Amino acid sequence: MCLPYSQRMIFSKILIHWYSNNKRDLPWRQTKEPYHIWLSEIILQQTQIKQGLPYYMSFIEEFPSVFDLANANESDVLKLWQGLGYYSRARNLHATSKHVANDLNGKFPDNYIGLLKLKGVGDYTASAIASICFNEPTAVVDGNVYRVLSRYFGIDTPINSSKGTKMYKNLAQELIDTKNPADFNQAIMEFGATQCKPKNPDCRTCPLLDNCIAFSENRISELPVKIKSAKAKKKHFNFLVFVSQDGKTILEKREGKGIWQNLYQFPLVESNKNLEMDELKTLLENHDLVRGASFEMSLYNKDQIVHKLSHQHLYTKFWIVNVNRLLVEGVHTSNVHDYAVPILIGNFIDDFNF
Repeated sequence: MCLPYSQRMIFSKILIHWYSNNKRDLPWRQTKEPYHIWLSEIILQQTQIKQGLPYYMSFIEEFPSVFDLANANESDVLKLWQGLGYYSRARNLHATSKHVANDLNGKFPDNYIGLLKLKGVGDYTASAIASICFNEPTAVVDGNVYRVLSRYFGIDTPINSSKGTKMYKNLAQELIDTKNPADFNQAIMEFGATQCKPKNPDCRTCPLLDNCIAFSENRISELPVKIKSAKAKKKHFNFLVFVSQDGKTILEKREGKGIWQNLYQFPLVESNKNLEMDELKTLLENHDLVRGASFEMSLYNKDQIVHKLSHQHLYTKFWIVNVNRLLVEGVHTSNVHDYAVPILIGNFIDDFNF
């Protein structure tokens, strides 16, 4: 889509003017320090600002510089990240901080191509940092940008198709204000987040209303188009919460790739169906953590807890297993809060109140 120069200029000027009057006061907008911008962008991937803001403030307080983050233990980083989900982001964050601190003398690459080489940094994040910190005119494209462009130009090409990804990137690149790319990129993202919202956008006060094709054709609710993802898999998780008479429990570190890598959890029994107590007891009789020892077991949550991840739904039960003593080295229950755990486990720990 090749747009006339006048149309590109009008679009960018309207957005930047709107942004100057409507932008939210956020801490990462008070700086152009690459470490702060990078940190905010990684935290806000797949996370709303209201949820991500407290995490950003905690990370800045705990790790004021990239050197502080690089020198931290991964377990401390994961603990601070707890509740944000998509823990690969935290592991990549830590790995990249080490690379920048140790190999690049604490200086982030000052251009889009260089930033793309950092672990965990894709097109969107590299574009955001390059434009905000180094004034490079490279356009950001995220969910908010897709929505604004799709509605304004009446585009029905799916945003999660290879054709759509390329087309929207090119269109955003055509529209960017090359003299003020930082404000343009932040403006179009902010506009999508607060004005051209997914549901119930405020079209009455929209400065782009006169030329918005979706509005004129009454297609606001239809755009943008997205190809439906595969149906999430259903799994059954049975967590065994051992409690010994001397006040200890068992936490295991998840190894290998997959969800919750390097986080801690209670011993887990996965099943392809909902297990009743008698079925689980039968399975436990040959379990290494029991090995024929006597135990008493009770179900903590009457109803299964459904924990929804992007590609799978976990139907979860927590079983309290009371034993005289543990057959393996355990963790004192007063220390369980010190471990980095998935939010599903963290919520149980808070609720159970060891």
